[in-house]
Amino acid sequence: MGDLLLVRHGETEWSVSGQHTSWTDLPLTQHGEEQAKALAPLLSRRTFALALTSPLGRAIRTAELAGLTGSVPDPDLHEWDYGAYEGVTTVDIHRARPGWDLWLDGVPPGPEGHPGESPAEVGARADRVLSRVDPALADGDVVLVAHAHFLRVLTARRLGLPPAEGRLFQLSTGTVSRLSTEHERPVIAEWNARA
Repeated sequence: MGDLLLVRHGETEWSVSGQHTSWTDLPLTQHGEEQAKALAPLLSRRTFALALTSPLGRAIRTAELAGLTGSVPDPDLHEWDYGAYEGVTTVDIHRARPGWDLWLDGVPPGPEGHPGESPAEVGARADRVLSRVDPALADGDVVLVAHAHFLRVLTARRLGLPPAEGRLFQLSTGTVSRLSTEHERPVIAEWNARA
């Protein structure tokens, strides 16, 4: 059985400022492009049975710069839909809603087409991705290039935890993490690796 590699896209202006970024398709900063290029040595040592990316440009560009070829966009790898909190920092949200916690409370609806998602809804998408990649893991490693909150939820689900337990896995921009197995159980083998 292969390993599941998780790549968080490189830095964007909003990842630096702490603004929630789901559907706003910001480009990588210059530093974000450098982060993505620096991932190539970590990924070039492996042959992937399957490579999937979020459909958003920052993830696709990260995959390209990291040297992944043949990756396929998967709409389920999209970042958590932050609804009305798109572009808003947690600090600003707490001014209006003290004690708010994304992992427990979800988000209020945003503009048309962006109703926001609960942790359970993001978890359902993560489960769909995992069900699609499981057959490919029988043939080797799989790599997913996506976003912090989504990949954190996916990690929780892979480990058999509720979606909200993704809060336990801080994930930095421009990093590779590896989920593997030990004694036939899923485990975190590596987290937030950089070249």
